[in-house]
Amino acid sequence: MDDKNCQDCCPYHAQLDELRRTNGSLTELNSQLQRAQDQLVQSEKLASIGQLAAGVAHEINNPVGYVFSNFGTLEKYLAELFRMLAAYEEAEPLLAGTPAAGRLAALREEIELDYLKEDVPQLMNESREGISRVRKIVQDLKDFSHVDARREWEWADLHRGIDSTLNIVNNEIKYKADVVKDYGQLPQVQCLSSELNQVFMNLLVNAAHAMPGGEKGRGTIHVRTGTEGGEVWVEIEDNGCGIAKENLGRIFDPFFTTKAVGQGTGLGLSLSYGIVQKHHGRMEVDSETGRGTRFRVTVPVSQPAEAAA
Repeated sequence: MDDKNCQDCCPYHAQLDELRRTNGSLTELNSQLQRAQDQLVQSEKLASIGQLAAGVAHEINNPVGYVFSNFGTLEKYLAELFRMLAAYEEAEPLLAGTPAAGRLAALREEIELDYLKEDVPQLMNESREGISRVRKIVQDLKDFSHVDARREWEWADLHRGIDSTLNIVNNEIKYKADVVKDYGQLPQVQCLSSELNQVFMNLLVNAAHAMPGGEKGRGTIHVRTGTEGGEVWVEIEDNGCGIAKENLGRIFDPFFTTKAVGQGTGLGLSLSYGIVQKHHGRMEVDSETGRGTRFRVTVPVSQPAEAAA
């Protein structure tokens, strides 16, 4: 190609390069906007889940209250009926040799009266325990969502929040791991309790998902708490598969996940990290492939005056 043709092509190549750079910048900007939009959508979803949990808890709480109240009355009625039955049994020998005595003996055998007297109290105790568990789940839903707290900074018991969250995610954990709690003495902490509960939930669910399961057996999740200076810390440690060294620096990045496609959004840890930062705290991780993972969440006992305001 002669010099003239080369000179004619140079402006074209320069414009093409500029267009490519512009296109690359626009593509990156569009990706950033898409990530921000997706994160906002996820945030709204989490808020909606909290509101839904509070609504469900409220709707269930009323009928459960009726059942619980009526159950107590029923137990009193049954106790009176058993007293009357005992009086009839005491009088039964007086009817010996009469047609009524024969009919009573046949009826006793038909309905298995002795078995009923043992089984009915046991059924009542089991039913009372079941209703109590439903009430506990409803209360945990209310504590977890805390929608009625108006999203204001409040003084909260972190142990209560952890226990409520453990009950909420029990179905995710119970088939995969045993939970060992080692709680220290914690003061009340000034925080957004529903958001910290979200952090605990993400860490607990991730710990459960890290367990090998199957023939390799159950794992163990340790939940520890303590204080240091003017701060409190919560540790959640598992003995699961661990995180590869090359991934440790990216686990808090939005949309980064090591889970299979469709099994994770990659937002749980990034949102949790943002919540902890909002609380002027820090989130640390120690992990090794095959050994397990330990997350430590540290937050101040009280927030700076300007933040709490």
